[in-house]
Amino acid sequence: MKTLVARIESSTPAHRDRAVDGLRALALLAVPTGHWLLGGFTLSSDGALHNASPLGTFAGLAPVSWVLQMLGIFFLVGGYASVLSYRRHEGSTRAWLGGRLARLGRPVLGVTAVWAALLPVLHFGPGVPVDTLRTASTLVIQPLWFVGVYTVVTALTPLCVRAARRLGVWAAAPLLGSVALVDFLRYGPYADAVPSWLSLLNILPGWLFAYQLGVSWGEGRVTRRHAWGLLLGGAALFATLLLAFGYPASMVGVPGEARTNSHPPSLLVLALAAAQSGAAILLRDRIGRFLKRPAVWAPVVVVNLSAMTILCWHQTAMLTAAIPASYLGEVPGLVGAPDSAGWILARLAWMPVFAGLLVLIGRYARAFESPWAKTGPARRTLAGLLAAGFAVFALGLA
Repeated sequence: MKTLVARIESSTPAHRDRAVDGLRALALLAVPTGHWLLGGFTLSSDGALHNASPLGTFAGLAPVSWVLQMLGIFFLVGGYASVLSYRRHEGSTRAWLGGRLARLGRPVLGVTAVWAALLPVLHFGPGVPVDTLRTASTLVIQPLWFVGVYTVVTALTPLCVRAARRLGVWAAAPLLGSVALVDFLRYGPYADAVPSWLSLLNILPGWLFAYQLGVSWGEGRVTRRHAWGLLLGGAALFATLLLAFGYPASMVGVPGEARTNSHPPSLLVLALAAAQSGAAILLRDRIGRFLKRPAVWAPVVVVNLSAMTILCWHQTAMLTAAIPASYLGEVPGLVGAPDSAGWILARLAWMPVFAGLLVLIGRYARAFESPWAKTGPARRTLAGLLAAGFAVFALGLA
């Protein structure tokens, strides 16, 4: 381990922005942590698994979701890193975008194709119920929406750079205003007359907001004064929306709740992202100094190198434990209604197991992140067809 740490430290360029990498790793690890802590399973009479959440019983756990909802940070550092990469790139903008989008697409295609092949094996082999397979498919595809959105905002990087150079930090303001307008229409006095699809208009500006802040930061257009404004203004807006306008307290969907904050993002999500972004920018130097320690820096590098593997396969790690356990009946913290303090304690005990399974799966799944140089057109086509079939099944269209 000491040799690995020393090797990572010696291979890190002096100009590497360790703080940004550290923030990205923190935001990335919050995704599996949140899904593993706040996602549970109930067992129906036919032995099938169904999604459940402790938030349905323990509303007081909602503040946990405020901490674990760090996609604002992820988009912030994504925008920052993209503008630096865009500034250094040689060749056409199209080639630059193609390279970045391919790195996002390969792991997604890999996990969905593998699961498409697994579904019939699990059903006709050990006899896993169809409802369990549908639950598993929903969980696997659930975090992948992020990749689709991130792909779109990445493609908009050249436009974001132009906006940042012209307007600075204020380039993100119209995005905030757009989400506020849509929220007013869907939750205000005219809500009954507004079609449900209108909320979809929040998807792009909602997630582009923090990315644009990151681009402006990378362009040097965000000062500490701006960061304090984002932190305090975001926190004030968050509190106002929560206390005065009745926004749901949880940042993730809760079974039985009519409203959700994240799908699509509400103004509350942007308020949290603004506050988190301000705090991250203010703490950048301290984080950078802390990560000068080789033993702390090494795990950050490993996490960043495995980013897409963690994102795409963490739900598979949990399912690898839950599906076999369903044959045993209810297993505390794994299979059974998440409606007691005992379940929460048991789930905490399962977390290292999920992490270990993810490491094991990741040893093989990381191959999907590398260029598919030895994969011919026929295999790529087959993988695409499998992935499409899995998406149809997971989305309930089949």
